[in-house]
Amino acid sequence: MELYTYHRSVAAHRVRIILNIKGLSCDYRFVDIAGDRLQRYQFRALNPQGLAPVLVDDGHVITQSMAIMEYLEERWPARAVLPKDLLGSARVRALAQLFVSDIQPLHNLRVLRYLRSRHDQGEDQLAHWSAHWMREGLAAVEHLLASSAETGAHCHGDHPTLADACLVPEVHEAIERGVDLSDFPGVRRIYGTCMTLAAFQAAAPETQMDAAGLVEPISS
Repeated sequence: MELYTYHRSVAAHRVRIILNIKGLSCDYRFVDIAGDRLQRYQFRALNPQGLAPVLVDDGHVITQSMAIMEYLEERWPARAVLPKDLLGSARVRALAQLFVSDIQPLHNLRVLRYLRSRHDQGEDQLAHWSAHWMREGLAAVEHLLASSAETGAHCHGDHPTLADACLVPEVHEAIERGVDLSDFPGVRRIYGTCMTLAAFQAAAPETQMDAAGLVEPISS
């Protein structure tokens, strides 16, 4: 099994967490999705969007982080990251989708590149844009966490789920960008709890080989 990943990709970060929680062995293939080398390495032959992550399992190519994470959950149900009850599973999926569909797409690399190149937005304006959408989304997460008895040490109960795997990369990105998170104590508490666990620590962007410049982006 191979995971095409990039250390700064929030979406790839989620998948690395799930792989670690489940204790699955996976060969990482590092792709420079932020650089011009992407097309030279023909990564788009695997994913027409040219985005990470991509999972290749037994020759089958799976794109999109949510599809990959749910595939891993269904194929290897041990160390489950979705609750067994329908309502619990729906709640975890809803929290996860808030990060995946509503927050992260608005501040990803492609959007910022477009705003910079087509609308002459400067770095301060881009930072304000990103912080606005992060904080708006995290405010909704904070409310959902605070208003539910299902919230425990983690987003749902006392074990990490798909929701935690989506929360941590988004909060990490917000911290890296200097976004003020003081209004979100529940989010910060769960982030802190997760980051005491080896599965989350090992998935962090700064621990990846491509972050340290130890590997060259590969061709597919």
